[in-house]
Amino acid sequence: MIVGLHDRWIVERQNEHYYKLAKKLDYRSRASFKLIQIDDRFQIFRLGDSVVDLGACPGGWLQVAKERVGETGKVVGVDLRYIYPLEGVETFVGDITEDKTMIELLTRFGGKADVVLSDMAPNIAGHYSTDHARSVNLCMYAVDVCDRILKKNGKMVCKVFMGDLMDSLTRELEKRFQSVKVYSPDASRETSSEVYVISKGFLANHRVKLKVLEEEDNEPDFKTKGPKI
Repeated sequence: MIVGLHDRWIVERQNEHYYKLAKKLDYRSRASFKLIQIDDRFQIFRLGDSVVDLGACPGGWLQVAKERVGETGKVVGVDLRYIYPLEGVETFVGDITEDKTMIELLTRFGGKADVVLSDMAPNIAGHYSTDHARSVNLCMYAVDVCDRILKKNGKMVCKVFMGDLMDSLTRELEKRFQSVKVYSPDASRETSSEVYVISKGFLANHRVKLKVLEEEDNEPDFKTKGPKI
């Protein structure tokens, strides 16, 4: 019997240490351990924090965030896809490129967020430079979210694929945060080019005022800044 590439990938995935551990500990994704390792090293969460998770489906990062901020904290996840409910976590379907989604987040918090998380990844085209550029673009969307809803001195964790636009991305982040560091958790696959950019000490010097959208207003006010890709 000839095993196809997809079947071999499934077998390899199921045999992975973090995949098995996620199943054992009832995490929705092996990616949960990436956030655990990031928080253990960089102290992202505090008890009582308000946290936004962008592109949160299936919810592995939401689970970790809720554990770390405790009962007094607030965790909200948004994704284009439906997220199955998690106890103590709020989720909704929304497009982060639209101001109405940001207004919805502010409404749910009754204020602004302490932490913005993004484990978003582009649909893989199989062309390295294209996939890298798309991942940088997604990270810039997360930056724009920070400009709208992150508290001063807040933090952001964002996934990106390594490549030649990294310097442009970090320059944009250094305009907004006191500290910007790049980190690869042990839980990331050895063959992956993904890294996480940990930004702390939000300066709140690029604020974007959200307009209240009328029902007939179909034009989003949301545009990315930074490198054109």
